Amino acid sequence: MLRRGRPSLRLYWWNDVPNFGDALSPVVTGWATGRKVVWAEPRRAECFAAGSVLFQSHRARRRWPFGPRPAIWGSGFISPFPVGFQDKVDIAALRGPLSAELMGMPETVPQGDPGILAVEAMGTPETREDWIGLVPHLSQIDDPQIAELAAREPAIKVIDVRREPVEVCREQIARCAHVVSSSLHGLIVADSYGVQSTWLSPEGIHQSPELKFRDYAGGVGRDLGTPLSLSEVADRLGRLPQGKLEHAEGVARSKEALIGAMPERLKAVAARMEVAS
Repeated sequence: MLRRGRPSLRLYWWNDVPNFGDALSPVVTGWATGRKVVWAEPRRAECFAAGSVLFQSHRARRRWPFGPRPAIWGSGFISPFPVGFQDKVDIAALRGPLSAELMGMPETVPQGDPGILAVEAMGTPETREDWIGLVPHLSQIDDPQIAELAAREPAIKVIDVRREPVEVCREQIARCAHVVSSSLHGLIVADSYGVQSTWLSPEGIHQSPELKFRDYAGGVGRDLGTPLSLSEVADRLGRLPQGKLEHAEGVARSKEALIGAMPERLKAVAARMEVAS
C-alpha cells in the first residue's frame, strides 16, 4: 500500500506584487522540505522563509497557543522593528547577524538566506556566457538609465527579476561571468552559483535599504564594501572579477546550516510501499 505524504506546507511570503526574493521562497522551501508549498496569511502560516518577512511573523502570535508555533527559517528584517514575539515562533535560522541582534538571539543561531540554496533547488545551466548581468531591484527595472546603459554596453545583459525564478536563476544569473545587482537576491543567487558579483547602490528602493544587504553579507562572511553607483558601472566593466568567490566557505557554511536547521516536523513523510502479509 502506498502511504500518502503530508499535505501542503503553509508558507508566508510577500506577494503583493511579483518580487524576486519572495518568489524564491516557496521554491527553495519546497526543495528543503520535500513538500508542496502554498501561500498562507501570516496568522495561519507554518513557516516564514526567504525575504524580509520577520516584521510579518509577529502576526503569527494570534494563532499561538492554538497550534504549533510557526518556524522562522532564514527570514530577516527590512528595517529595525520592535520585537517581543520570540516566544510565539520557533527560530530555526535567521538571515544574518543583524537580524539575530534585533531578535535578541545569540550569534550561534544558524544564519543564511534560503535563496542561497537556489542551485540545489533548481539545478545548474549547461553553459556559462560572457554576460555581465545587471540585476536591478524591482523598483528600478523600468529606469530609463538602465536601458540606456545596456544600449551603450553590449556586454551587459539586463535581468528582469519579474520573470519566473528558474529562468532568472538557472538560465540567466547562473550563466553570467559577473553580476552587478541592486537586488539582494541577485547577489544571493550569484553566490549560490559561485558567480562573482558587485553590489549596486540600493538607494531609494525602500526605507533602510542597506540593512538587509549587510545582514546577509555578515551571515556568509562577505565583505560587501561600498555599493557601486549606476554611473560607475561602465568604467568598471573591464575590471570586474571572475573566478572563485573569496567567501565561498561562508556560502557553503550557510547552505549547510540552513539545510540542517529545517525543522523535522516540517519535512515530508517519505512515501513507501508496504507489502501486505
